[in-house]
Amino acid sequence: MKYHLIISCPDRMGIVAAVSSFVASHHGLILEADQYVDGEGKNFFMRYEIDLAASKLAYETFHKKFEGIASEFNMNWSLVDAERKKKVVVFVSKHGHCLEDLLYRWQSGELACDIQLVISNHNDLKERVEWYGIPFLHIPLHEGGKAEHFKMIGDKVSSLNPDLLILARYMQILPKDLCDQYESKIINIHHSFLPSFVGAKPYHQAYDKGVKLIGATAHFVTQELDQGPIIAQDVIEVSHRESLEDYVKLGKDIEKKVLISAVKQYLDDRILIQGHKTIVFK
Repeated sequence: MKYHLIISCPDRMGIVAAVSSFVASHHGLILEADQYVDGEGKNFFMRYEIDLAASKLAYETFHKKFEGIASEFNMNWSLVDAERKKKVVVFVSKHGHCLEDLLYRWQSGELACDIQLVISNHNDLKERVEWYGIPFLHIPLHEGGKAEHFKMIGDKVSSLNPDLLILARYMQILPKDLCDQYESKIINIHHSFLPSFVGAKPYHQAYDKGVKLIGATAHFVTQELDQGPIIAQDVIEVSHRESLEDYVKLGKDIEKKVLISAVKQYLDDRILIQGHKTIVFK
């Protein structure tokens, strides 16, 4: 009976003592503890991993009893069942490297989640996905038919009620209603070190600028293109000797690494959002 207790609230004395005492008084064990106070000292963030195996508190009872402390400290909080695998839907277009990495890690047990479906506007990766035993849904995008395309996607995703949507090089801009419905539940991998080179063909933009570092960024999706809160980033050095094709080849490894890092942090409830920033407890 392991849970993640996630808390954000105005900072003041006594928060850690109150939460820790509550857990201990109900025979719970604190297996991992992370706290952070923002730079201005106004906001407090906490992630506890707790074991309630020896406690007499059921999930519902914990909620009811903890509300007193939550109200006292004006907390936004959640208690997440750490043993329940989160439901995931993956979106992809034609580039399969990020998807393949996700599926391999899922199959090997490294990625603890339930991948319910892979959705694509192309059929190129159908056989590969189904080889893993995962359903594949091809919804073609016809010129002028974006509204109907995304309505079909929205209806299908709603029926699955996923915890997370992953855009694994899905080369389409999601509509406002889908972004709003799954706010802070959509992770995108963008093949540049944001905020540099937003939008299409970032490797081409980087090559034209003669940069010495290229990278990748995993971020939450918002209505504004490539502007959502950043979760994870990494870079690799390049020089005048590398061609545009070299940029793309080198970048693929960074994209896979960054995306899997962000997804793992999300599945483990390690990401908290503060305005336009994230707090990531590693």
